[in-house]
Amino acid sequence: MRISYERGSLDETQAANEPLRQFERWFAEAVDAGVLEPNAMTLATVGADGRPSTRIVLLKGVDAAGVVFYTNYDSRKGRELAANPQAALQFHWVELQRVVRIEGRVERTSAEESDAYYASRPVDSRIGAWASPQSQVIANRGVLVANAARTSARYGLHPPRPPQWGGFRVVPDTWEFWQGRRSRLHDRLRYRLTEGRWITERLAP
Repeated sequence: MRISYERGSLDETQAANEPLRQFERWFAEAVDAGVLEPNAMTLATVGADGRPSTRIVLLKGVDAAGVVFYTNYDSRKGRELAANPQAALQFHWVELQRVVRIEGRVERTSAEESDAYYASRPVDSRIGAWASPQSQVIANRGVLVANAARTSARYGLHPPRPPQWGGFRVVPDTWEFWQGRRSRLHDRLRYRLTEGRWITERLAP
């Protein structure tokens, strides 16, 4: 299975001076192109044992402060980020033959930020945050259903944010933008933070 990538190009004259501006441009183009869940991103973490793991999470905010997603702090990813607060993210927009990679340190969002986002979620998602002991072994799906029923009975339509649930912010020091090109001569531009300035570099494919 082999595809010739000929959808676009990326060079230094086209790219924004700062990676956030370039990301916002590409993200808007992914939305406009009808990419399915353009905010889905792979999150890579490494635990205290040195073993890496990946999973898909959803982008819920991006600005000059960093890239935000939400999860259960007691989950595997939460425990690994507590032990080693560094992460890598990757967006793969297949339809546009583009990849964005991000690396940086990780911090928790404030309780106020987590509360605000939690309150914006549909009620069934808020209940689900209580119902799922994420990453733990459970006997069967009935455990989740029973937990959700107990939460609903206790809190009704207004469950508070669980204490073990909230946001993480990846604070980037490296961004890479990859555009597929013909003959596997892909375009790769990396933005690297050095002494408070973003340095743009072209990488060989």
